[in-house]
Amino acid sequence: MKNKIEDFIKNYELDEKYTNRIPKPHFFYSGDEILKEAISAILAGKNILLVGDKSTGKNVLAENLAYIFKRPLWNLSFHINIDSSVLIGDDTLKNGNVLFRKGPITKAANCGGFVVLDEINMAKNEAMAVLHSILDYRRIIDIPGYDLIKLHPATRFIATMNYGYEGTRELNEALLSRFVIIKMPLISRERLVDLIKKEYPNMKNEHVGNIAFFFYDLKLKAEAGEISRNAPDLRGIFDAIDLVKEDLSLNSALELTIANKLFDTYEEEILKDLIKTRFDENLFFKDIFVE
Repeated sequence: MKNKIEDFIKNYELDEKYTNRIPKPHFFYSGDEILKEAISAILAGKNILLVGDKSTGKNVLAENLAYIFKRPLWNLSFHINIDSSVLIGDDTLKNGNVLFRKGPITKAANCGGFVVLDEINMAKNEAMAVLHSILDYRRIIDIPGYDLIKLHPATRFIATMNYGYEGTRELNEALLSRFVIIKMPLISRERLVDLIKKEYPNMKNEHVGNIAFFFYDLKLKAEAGEISRNAPDLRGIFDAIDLVKEDLSLNSALELTIANKLFDTYEEEILKDLIKTRFDENLFFKDIFVE
């Protein structure tokens, strides 16, 4: 597989002006089997749909794939009302002349970039119409008034979605058929421990374990319907650890980055009680890290 990746990179040379868009991942995806499946899909010329709950590493995996294949990456979030002019581009005036301003999909189509279609199941109807077109097997973008744009052979689309969140919709069979679908598993406790140790090598083992257990406490409460499904937030936990490094107590930091994101008072109290149960009240940097 390594040789095939190297061949891919050699076969699809990249214009230097796009090299600054090749990501340098802060986190590396640790699920070997899932990573292998995703790499196989890219090599086979397929687009990928990553399906999973929050904190399963969907965007981390997408960023890692662009890094592995040395392709420029564009991110499109469908949380906002995106239309065809944002996706593909639109006419604009420059020095009295009407020019076509390329959108991220058109740029990726020209240079062989990867595009993350984040939360694709929140896309509105106009955006969906564009997605059906660009993901079609013909790999052509038809822009009225301009020539057809043929997608570069290295161009790939990596979509992400969560099920059952407010504002989401079911994807129809025609759109799903345009993807290889990978179901993203929850990170195992062992891998989470490894991730924390890698990110914070000076953290004492006791606290590494407790923070990993805390994340799973959140997952259990969310699965039981006691707190919001948004509460188990790995980014929030890492943000809290960073605040501890700036002299906040761990409990205060977790309240700022996890508990205060819940705007239901009852859920917020449950989460604060969970923090107090799992961690001693006055844990500061000197208690958690080996200096």
